[in-house]
Amino acid sequence: MESSSGFYGLGIAPNILAVLERLHFKTPTPIQEKAIPPAIEGKDLVGLAQTGTGKTLAFAVPMLQAALRGAHGLVVLPTRELALQVEETFRALGGPLGVRTALLIGGGSMHAQRFALQRGPMIVIGTPGRIIDHLEQKTVSFKSVSMLVLDEADRMLDMGFAPQLKRILAVVPAERQTMLFSATMPEDIVRIAKAYMKLPLRIEIAPPGTAIEKISQELYFISKPDKPRFLERLIYEFKGSILVFTRTKFGAKKIAAGLRALGHSAAELHSNRTLNQRREALDGFRNGKYRVLVATDIAARGIDVKGIELVLNYDLPTNPEDYVHRIGRTARAGASGRAISFATPDQKNDVRDIERLMRATLPQAKLPADLPPPRAEAPRPSFGASSFGPAPRPGMRPSRRPPGRSGPARPSFGRRRSFGR
Repeated sequence: MESSSGFYGLGIAPNILAVLERLHFKTPTPIQEKAIPPAIEGKDLVGLAQTGTGKTLAFAVPMLQAALRGAHGLVVLPTRELALQVEETFRALGGPLGVRTALLIGGGSMHAQRFALQRGPMIVIGTPGRIIDHLEQKTVSFKSVSMLVLDEADRMLDMGFAPQLKRILAVVPAERQTMLFSATMPEDIVRIAKAYMKLPLRIEIAPPGTAIEKISQELYFISKPDKPRFLERLIYEFKGSILVFTRTKFGAKKIAAGLRALGHSAAELHSNRTLNQRREALDGFRNGKYRVLVATDIAARGIDVKGIELVLNYDLPTNPEDYVHRIGRTARAGASGRAISFATPDQKNDVRDIERLMRATLPQAKLPADLPPPRAEAPRPSFGASSFGPAPRPGMRPSRRPPGRSGPARPSFGRRRSFGR
């Protein structure tokens, strides 16, 4: 249920309220309404809410308000894309108020990041690996940090960042306010809360694994050869922006190239792309340059783009929790959206795991009978009667290689010569 009084009455300072109004933030989401007041009061909290419900603003507003009083803050996130978007939110809100930030992410220039740190930012936003890099080079110190935010902490643990998180927590003052926001609450997060937080207030808007109500979901059991054919049909059926998820970097690259070959504006987003390439793909998808973005799970929690019409799970995710995060890229901020998933016949257990997590059955749909026909491959050129390689060119002596021996035949140059003897 949304608040009828807007952001007024949540304890937010008037100058921040003015910026929120200027940016057209009028009505707080449930997680914002419940988390902002205790966070402003300085309480530790664990905020659990389904993806796409505005968790960033729920910690950005209290952190900016504390920064205006001279407090320093640190925000740790799992991916570059998520860190970039969170930093954009802080700049949009805090820039007019004179609150400086520094962004520490892999792939970015260390020189530029050192310069940003030398300017004395009030809030540092970064990913675990790059934060550790700066700690080891002694280019950053967190001795004055009084507010710490761990965003998408479950994802950080899934990605193997537990050792880095422990090192960061060890150098941040024990007397601090800690806020942890996530869409799920596995046991590892419970242990972090018990070990590093002081009687945290738990704010849960929806049970972990709950998908947004306004997402229409469909599941198709489909063979691998039929996947590209059905994808081609869906690209023409939907007219808006489409986000396609694959399991592998190679898959994302191959699908994006195939769509471009069909004349569609498509970009790829995965860890093999440079930071500039990833930013260009995401910005292009956001501003309409690319209608289709093909991504791995690094984008499951790192994309905040309004108006995505369709999320397509070309491959089911490895972890059931990622299904919820993936489809949460559509139907954001109260809008409606659609999610379609492909599952091969041998993935019934994977589907059951997702359904168990969501406490709901995925609606199965029947595969259309009128899929585009398979695209014919270019015929291979014929080089002669032999099926083991090209026929010899005129004037070439036949190979003396024994039948069945692998590898290319050694060309004959006439009488053998002796070199160096």
